[in-house]
Amino acid sequence: LVEGLAEIVEADLAFGRSEQGHDEPVVVEFVSANPTGPLHIGHGRQAALGDAIAELLAWTGWKVMREFYYNDAGEQINRLARSVAARRAQLQDPAVPFPEDGYHGDYVSEIASRFPGAESGSEELRAFAVSELRAEQDRDLSDFRVRFDHYYLESSLYTDGRVEETIQRLRQAGQVYEQGGALWLRTTAFGDDKDRVMVRSNGEPTYFLPDVAYHLTKWERGFRRAINIQGSDHHGTMARVRAGLQALGLPIGYPEYLLHQMVTVLRAGEEVKFSKRAGDYVTLRDLFSEVGVDVARYFFLMRRAEAQLVFDLDLALDQSDKNPVYKIQYAHARMHAIFRRASLQMSDVAAAEVALLEQPAEIELVKVLRRFPETIAEAAARHAPHLLCKYLEEAAAAVNAWYHTGNRDESLRVLGVEQDLSRARLLLARAAAIVLRNGLSVLGITAPERMEHAETLT
Repeated sequence: LVEGLAEIVEADLAFGRSEQGHDEPVVVEFVSANPTGPLHIGHGRQAALGDAIAELLAWTGWKVMREFYYNDAGEQINRLARSVAARRAQLQDPAVPFPEDGYHGDYVSEIASRFPGAESGSEELRAFAVSELRAEQDRDLSDFRVRFDHYYLESSLYTDGRVEETIQRLRQAGQVYEQGGALWLRTTAFGDDKDRVMVRSNGEPTYFLPDVAYHLTKWERGFRRAINIQGSDHHGTMARVRAGLQALGLPIGYPEYLLHQMVTVLRAGEEVKFSKRAGDYVTLRDLFSEVGVDVARYFFLMRRAEAQLVFDLDLALDQSDKNPVYKIQYAHARMHAIFRRASLQMSDVAAAEVALLEQPAEIELVKVLRRFPETIAEAAARHAPHLLCKYLEEAAAAVNAWYHTGNRDESLRVLGVEQDLSRARLLLARAAAIVLRNGLSVLGITAPERMEHAETLT
């Protein structure tokens, strides 16, 4: 059993990686927020989920592309433009009415005041507003440690002719018909509960037509596997998009979907509902600015995506072992503290007589550490980062249980015992640090080597 320690230490940064994906390409689309306001906490959960799932896939040998689909066309962008135009006009005349369906929040006024042009109703104003909010969303995601490899603009589907091309291909496939002046797609032929309007009688496409065109580009770009992480409110979209793609000859079940539930933020047991700047919701930046990026990411990931998430600010701000993030990070820092007390670098201990590790806490810790690769594989296969969170909490508990045996019995300490035994226990400490660090890395969370109170907390 303990021979597995050498494998952990030898693999080091690569421990837990595999080649199950055989370098096959997969596109993971997530966040894909409308550029109509700051990112909210639902986007935050999706960002953490998408980034962690993409990383899990990369760790299991897939060639991953992280993609953000910008919904920069349609009525919501028109609403944004009208809102900013009204706020800009109100700078000159406060009596100018604000649109009933407009976007509220201080950010609209901020954009209006920064617009350098003269025409409040101009196309330049619309483009400026979208550009400003895209830049803000990009900053928020970057500071939240979420990166993307590719951005795809909904508007490009129209300018490149892909929407019209999709309509023509569906016509040629005999999957559309006209009724009431509208163009319908025969989605019932592919499992939907009723046929869907694809182009309205006024010539405007419904929202799912560009979605079909967009997902067709994923297939044509060579992604035989595509994963979408979206909110549960997109449940109705799944059948329609898949039906449209099947009508074009794509396989059943393309793309894969992970639908996550919403987030409720609590402070002292009371729900926190909004921020002044956004107007009617809690922004992602508000949240991670208060609790930190590590804690925010972990809390978004520690429950299965399909479950409602209650984000407890009081627990998130608790810097004791009661907070699961700190519990894991403290366990990692404690392993480094042992090496500092021994005046050694971890790399100084690469081999030892591991057969000397006979104590129950040592054996139990080794068992847990060796399960790390299978946990990564299962979490990747099931699109379930919460399984890795659960594992890391279990590993931290095993590390802490072993660490504290030395407080009760000096013969069980890492240092101050017979040299060969001490070296074996140092190797175990190094292996534990490797697993905790690698696991946190997959989740996009730091693994500090020094933390205040790490050596004294129980």
